[in-house]
Amino acid sequence: MSCQDWPEPIVRVQSLSESGSTDIPDRYVKPPAERPVLPNSRINGDDEKINIPIINLAGLDGGDENARREILGQISAACREWGFFQVVNHGVRHELMDDARENWRQFFHSPMEVKQAYGNSPKTYEGYGSRLGVEKGAILDWSDYYFLHYRPSSLKDFNKWPATPASCREVIDEYCKELVRLSGRLMKVLSINLGISEDRLQNAFGGENIGARLRVNFYPKWPRADLTLGLSAHSGPGGLTLLLPDHQVTGFQVRKGDNWITVKPAKHAFIVNIGDQIQVLSNANYKSVEHRVAVNSANERVSLAFFYNPKSDIPIEPVKELVTEESPSLYPPMTFDEYRLFIRTRGPKGKSQVESMKSPR
Repeated sequence: MSCQDWPEPIVRVQSLSESGSTDIPDRYVKPPAERPVLPNSRINGDDEKINIPIINLAGLDGGDENARREILGQISAACREWGFFQVVNHGVRHELMDDARENWRQFFHSPMEVKQAYGNSPKTYEGYGSRLGVEKGAILDWSDYYFLHYRPSSLKDFNKWPATPASCREVIDEYCKELVRLSGRLMKVLSINLGISEDRLQNAFGGENIGARLRVNFYPKWPRADLTLGLSAHSGPGGLTLLLPDHQVTGFQVRKGDNWITVKPAKHAFIVNIGDQIQVLSNANYKSVEHRVAVNSANERVSLAFFYNPKSDIPIEPVKELVTEESPSLYPPMTFDEYRLFIRTRGPKGKSQVESMKSPR
């Protein structure tokens, strides 16, 4: 694959980090208003109290109706108050989660010629990349990544998945299969909490014909982490995102009002967030929330973001059951293919895309 369609030559951020220089290139220096307040460098049980909710899914599918109702209520409150929550006892094997993260860490520490063989282009973003958006001269994020398709099966191509390390493709396949299953369970919960039939949101996504993608993020360390961001503030453009964060190094931040909260990951938890497509389908009963990633001055970070999205050519609009005279439809129909052109062209830009869609009242 060729990087020739990028507006400028691609520079691998990991190579800059490993160069030994202490001067961050201007291309990565954020304007003062966008610079992060840095979290503690390592997860060490600090006593800061603010965190996104942690929800135990153990009783969700059991016979105890009270326990189930309690979990539904916790998820409902988290969706409305935060747009984010963590889930534990979710049914995905802990060993698989650890194997997935460590396989990807090994890939990013492979020789550059191995990684370059998977270099991507802005046409699909599939493969090994180092920038989002194609604006010439844009301020870039301090990260490299790998993006791949899992669903629909017509886009799933093992040859575009890393062959290094040797177990990588097998682990990715099992990991994504499990996250499709978990996402489907969560979609039912969101529907029930909205007062609509449990399969309503899933059907609006295309039933079984959903889109599923994985983006693995590699955030190299940098001494002047106060000047840059690993990923600029944005809301998730898709449906649901299930994030497997780095288990040792914090950096993932969620907007709460005027503040940025550094998420403290629970052990073997997934961080779940509501994306723009769920905001649209729910007629803004649920809202996607901005998030970003701070860089660490002493340690690299690896995280896996799994995107569970609508079928790309289905028009997405508020479900009819949630549209009334008192709550008219806020959004016109738009396919996910049309919607995601925005972030693929301009890169992450807060919530400007979903807010610009609102119908005039």
